[in-house]
Amino acid sequence: MPIEILMPALSPTMEEGTLAKWLVKEGDTVASGDVMAEIETDKATMEFEAVDEGVIGKIVIAEGTEGVKVNEVIAVLLEDGESADDIGSSPAPKAEAAPAAEAAPAKSDDKAAAATPAPAAPVKDGERVFATPLARRIAADKGLDLADVTGSGPRGRIVKADVENAKAGAKPAESAAPAAAKSAAPAAALASGPSTDAVLKTYADRPFEEVKLDGMRKTIAARLTEAKQSVPHFYLRRDINLDALLKFRSQLNKQLEPRGVKLSVNDFIIKACALALQQVPEANAVWAGDRTLQFEKSDVAVAVAIEGGLFTPVLKDAEMKSLSALSAEMKDLAARARDRKLAPHEYSGGSFAISNLGMFGIDNFDAIINPPHAAILAVGAGAKKPIVGADGELTVGTVMSTTLSVDHRVIDGAMGANLLNAIKDNLENPMTMLA
Repeated sequence: MPIEILMPALSPTMEEGTLAKWLVKEGDTVASGDVMAEIETDKATMEFEAVDEGVIGKIVIAEGTEGVKVNEVIAVLLEDGESADDIGSSPAPKAEAAPAAEAAPAKSDDKAAAATPAPAAPVKDGERVFATPLARRIAADKGLDLADVTGSGPRGRIVKADVENAKAGAKPAESAAPAAAKSAAPAAALASGPSTDAVLKTYADRPFEEVKLDGMRKTIAARLTEAKQSVPHFYLRRDINLDALLKFRSQLNKQLEPRGVKLSVNDFIIKACALALQQVPEANAVWAGDRTLQFEKSDVAVAVAIEGGLFTPVLKDAEMKSLSALSAEMKDLAARARDRKLAPHEYSGGSFAISNLGMFGIDNFDAIINPPHAAILAVGAGAKKPIVGADGELTVGTVMSTTLSVDHRVIDGAMGANLLNAIKDNLENPMTMLA
């Protein structure tokens, strides 16, 4: 029976995308793991791999088509013995966007399995059990009865991961939901406020140009509207004296100059936040609906401005990395973010985020939490200000204003205060971050 190939969800926030380029044509034979198309998501251009094997019977969506919804049919794949005449003769089981294990390039043992003709589809209670050809071969090799396997694909279609995780003669556990889930952001978020018609009528007598929203801007609008409406924010503020940090940074950069390393103040901020999450471990958590998830490692997201929007690449295990390693990784992530070359796993996850507008001369601001994160630190510019010294004398120091936006469902006031105080202590005593 022909298999419908659906528009995949290639990023956690993707709801629609552009089918930028087909790398196959009708009549081509594809195997599991073959790259079939290039798809532009709300964040980047990514390759789309085949899950099943067969012949491309029909390309439904032409390349260059924008606004293709996730799970919309983009092509039809024919299995062994089928022809183009079979397309449309009966409803085909829809092949969901592949789970990670199914979408990975074929391994050598997969290729060996592919060389063997797939067994006929089994029947259960008089009805055909739908499974991919590769899944049927692996099941035959393992002695599995596919009638006893629960499929994780749409309409119960059995894929490779299902038979690999099943044991002969044993009923499989309920399959997990596909990893690539559609964004939970309500579509209504885009339409919040006055209607389009009302706004156009208001400014009908004024010259203007309509700017079409791209996928990234739509996603930002939806997710941040949802975040501001559904997350109970509260805000904590501290001024941080940067004099010791700037002096220490200057000394380190002179020593690191032969290695071509130049540390920024932002590198120290990332390290300070990562260590603070270890010092206040109960704050290193995210909101998960009916529970919170508390993490052992500090995965810190950092906002990077790009044309038309922003990315928040995640530096994982940041508490374990040296300042020079964090600096190099951040530069690499930021450069690839601006070129829209980041993979979804590089900007997904984390429990805490940093948004630094100090380089734009902003003194202070309040950032919006990016769910499911529990907090985000807004960082302003360091500026010369009068301060009271340790000896009680009035002097001049470099002071940076910070605001911690906190999700009250996860972090209470005292815990948030402890977290921000730990960040402040780390930055004002930078040598301790190397201990």
